[in-house]
Amino acid sequence: MLDRRHIGTEFPPYTVDVERGRLRFFAKATGQTDPVYVDDEAARAAGHPGLPVPPTFFFCLEMDGPNPGAMRELLGLDLRRVLHGEQGFTYHRLAHAGERLTFRQRIEDIYDKKGGALEFIVRRTAVSDAQGAAVAELRAVTVYRNPAP
Repeated sequence: MLDRRHIGTEFPPYTVDVERGRLRFFAKATGQTDPVYVDDEAARAAGHPGLPVPPTFFFCLEMDGPNPGAMRELLGLDLRRVLHGEQGFTYHRLAHAGERLTFRQRIEDIYDKKGGALEFIVRRTAVSDAQGAAVAELRAVTVYRNPAP
């Protein structure tokens, strides 16, 4: 069983610069056809200060942290038993290319189902801008399959 004492653990915050080239690459990789996501002029014509950050791109930025596996290491998870359970986003405003965003990750909950066969780790990440204003909240649930008794 995972140690429930880790509920509430906060990891060191880190900042990420939102790069225009990565946004364009993401748009291409995801089949985005709206020019607002790849063309600076189209973005400005639509009222944006730069290329907007597509909704799920925050997950990519979250992986830019100094140690994307910090939670896994802290909990001693065997990667062979880890499953992606759920992912969700709450948006407070659009982010754009050229912004510097700060990510603050926290283990929000750990619980089990099926008599402990499956454990669920809930991670919440708060994303804020350079002024400290909320931009988004990311929620991810990792499922850990325990070995059979």
